[in-house]
Amino acid sequence: MLPDGTYTAIVDRIEDGIATLEVRTEDGLSALDIAAAELPANARTADVVLEITVADSALADVSPEPEETADRASEAQRRFDRLSKRPPQDDDDT
Repeated sequence: MLPDGTYTAIVDRIEDGIATLEVRTEDGLSALDIAAAELPANARTADVVLEITVADSALADVSPEPEETADRASEAQRRFDRLSKRPPQDDDDT
């Protein structure tokens, strides 16, 4: 379990009733597996950004961050759009 504190986490995946969260810590990223039932109903999908609180070595609070989730999705779409554009063709290469 993570040290007590408040963290930003992202739902990486949910499989067989277990949610795997990517948690940003001072040391980088950590994975945290919890029962999916511990997440609010509107946070039981991949890529949802959460604020989590750990107290007494247990998950004490989970709050979805809808604005952060939307911003993350928009940025991912912008990156995809940039990568999917065809590079300009040089007419001299024909």
